[in-house]
Amino acid sequence: MGKKLKEGYIQIYTGDGKGKTTAALGLAFRAIGHDYKVFMIQFMKGCIEYGELETARRLAPHMTIVQMGRDTFVNKDNPDPVDVEWAQKGVALAHEIMEKNEVDILILDEINVAVDYGLVSLEQAIELMEKKPKDMELIMTGRYAHPELVKRAHLVTEMVEIKHYYSLLGVDSREGIER
Repeated sequence: MGKKLKEGYIQIYTGDGKGKTTAALGLAFRAIGHDYKVFMIQFMKGCIEYGELETARRLAPHMTIVQMGRDTFVNKDNPDPVDVEWAQKGVALAHEIMEKNEVDILILDEINVAVDYGLVSLEQAIELMEKKPKDMELIMTGRYAHPELVKRAHLVTEMVEIKHYYSLLGVDSREGIER
C-alpha cells in the first residue's frame, strides 16, 4: 500500500448540474497520482459500462469501483425491493471498507440520491460519516444532499445547471463524456 492521509475530510458534491461523479473521479485520478488508494461504490448504478469502470480496471489495484444497482431507473415513490437490497449491500460494503481501512479515499457515488429515494436511511448515511476513519477521505455525490449531511460535511460543492445540451438539443448521454 502507498502512503496514508494524515487527516481525511468529508466532501459532498451535489446539485442539479452535471459533474458530481466526474469531480469525484477527478479527485480519485489526482490522488492515485500521489500513490493513494481509492474505492468507489456506485449506488443506483449497474450493468451500464461507464468509462470509469474500464479506467479502474487499468488502474487496479489503486482504484476499485463496485456498482450497487440495476441498469434501470428507480421509482422514487415506490422503489422496488431489489433496489433497496442493492443499496443496503452498498452500505454494508462501505462499512466493510471503513473497518478494513486499507484505502485512502472512499467515494459513495449517488448516495445522496439513494438517501432521498429512501433506499438508504439518513441515519445510515450519518453513521457512515461518523464511522469514517480519521485518515480516510469520504466523498458523497448525488443530487438532493440532505441538509443534515451538508451540515456534517467539511466541504460541500453544489453543481448548478446553467445550460445543458440535453435540454437545448435533446442530446442523450454520450460515451466517454457522460458515461
